[in-house]
Amino acid sequence: MTLEFSSAGLEVPEPVRAQLLEDDVAARLVRKDATLWGPDAESEAAVRLGWLDLPATSRGLVSQLAELRAELAGEGIDRVVLCGMGGSSLAPEVICRTAGVPLVVLDTTDPGQVAAAMTDLERTVVVVSSKSGGTVETESQRRAFIAAFAAAGLDEGQIGARFVVVTDPGSPLSETASAMGARAVFLADPTVGGRYSALSAFGLVPSALAGADVAALVDDAEELAEGLAQPDNAALQLGTALGAAFRTGHDKLALADAGSTPIQGFGDWAEQLIAESTGKLGRGILPVVLESPDAPGATAPDVVLGLVGDTAPQPGPSVGVTGPLGAQFLAWEYATAVAGRVLGINPFDQPNVTESKENTSAILAGGLPDDQPLAKVGAVQIRGSAALLEGVDLTSNDGLRLALDALLGSVPPRGYLAVMAYLDRLQDASAADVRAALARRTEHAVTFGWGPRFLHSTGQYHKGGPQVGAFLQITGAVTEDLPVPDQPYTFGTLQAAQAAGDRKALADRDRPLLHLHLTDRAAGIGQLLTALG
Repeated sequence: MTLEFSSAGLEVPEPVRAQLLEDDVAARLVRKDATLWGPDAESEAAVRLGWLDLPATSRGLVSQLAELRAELAGEGIDRVVLCGMGGSSLAPEVICRTAGVPLVVLDTTDPGQVAAAMTDLERTVVVVSSKSGGTVETESQRRAFIAAFAAAGLDEGQIGARFVVVTDPGSPLSETASAMGARAVFLADPTVGGRYSALSAFGLVPSALAGADVAALVDDAEELAEGLAQPDNAALQLGTALGAAFRTGHDKLALADAGSTPIQGFGDWAEQLIAESTGKLGRGILPVVLESPDAPGATAPDVVLGLVGDTAPQPGPSVGVTGPLGAQFLAWEYATAVAGRVLGINPFDQPNVTESKENTSAILAGGLPDDQPLAKVGAVQIRGSAALLEGVDLTSNDGLRLALDALLGSVPPRGYLAVMAYLDRLQDASAADVRAALARRTEHAVTFGWGPRFLHSTGQYHKGGPQVGAFLQITGAVTEDLPVPDQPYTFGTLQAAQAAGDRKALADRDRPLLHLHLTDRAAGIGQLLTALG
């Protein structure tokens, strides 16, 4: 099946299309021309275009992974846990959901969710995946699993054999993997950035071990790659449309899987790719992941609906991309690089991602903030920026609703509202319903992200993109904490520090922020949804 692009109700200004053709962008991108994004981006682009080779270079992984999976199965090890953040986890989750094979994805610091993953250890292999090798969430999870295996009676050699590592050459994790005797270490291409790594070892290793057909992914991507130098290829059309939509005031892209497609959860992967690649220098395309194509937020004056797995719905503005998953990955990566050129930004850096990480480190060293709630309504403690809540009667029975009304009213023209939930995305899954509930009450785009997962995704857009966001942060009480072995903090403390660090980054930009802390998670989420009607 070939990849096809369609659009409806979306005007592409002729100068945009003509300039891309005149500049021979399609062929130059395939040739890895690092000058495509201007002199400021050239040095970064020169070492970040390896993703274009992956359909060919990743083929050698297929047989290795099949052998490793068979080896593990022969020992009764058939449960795969993936410890990874951002580009190390999002693609494998889409691949395995689409293939219908089980994969436990651990991209959190929530102690309850981490503890729940440490079950069935007798049949578990842990894939530790980090490009830098220094990701604090992933390293903390690795330490916790080592302790869990030891508590289950495994010796040091047996513990090492339960780990598979994916990282870049020379990273601290590659050295750690050798020291701990990991069963297998896969060194990825260092010229592939994390969000462009779906078809690399980062995407394929955990997916293959879980039972997905990664050979088909590579085959489908390779078929698309053969035509990417052509000036009328579907991926170029998609990138042109995304860039043109931004130019014409449609800077929000609402992403949804078509009901007819077997592809599941593609928007979560594309969200990181697009937000982190374009959200900088005060501009960018904001991806909004929808629950379905007709969910609240699919239409608005500044929104383009992007449908994965079907043609663009009328009347638009909309785009549609049909084709198999491997081709979709490569096409959206290519399109994002093209859109970056149209926007005039470097699609391969992430200049603001480290800010919240640095804030977190400082808070872990100096202690959590002791800011008292402005009010408590039932199971919800209310905090927020002073300007947002000034004059709001938080002590009334309607205090929660009034605070939410103030937040909705604070979204500026052409702005957006971001919901950031530092909770357990399995046990507290109903918190995700807050997105649609808020979107029904505003014409502005409303996004939802699980923390700290979104920090490796839309977090770049929040800080580096247009400063027109309002923010709702939801945190929850920890009933049973979990230590991070050999570290002076627990998972609960780390999670709280990450939330506080992100609040500081937003406060430093004077963005409207409402922080709701749930003293009882289930009751608090129920209250929140009730307050939203």
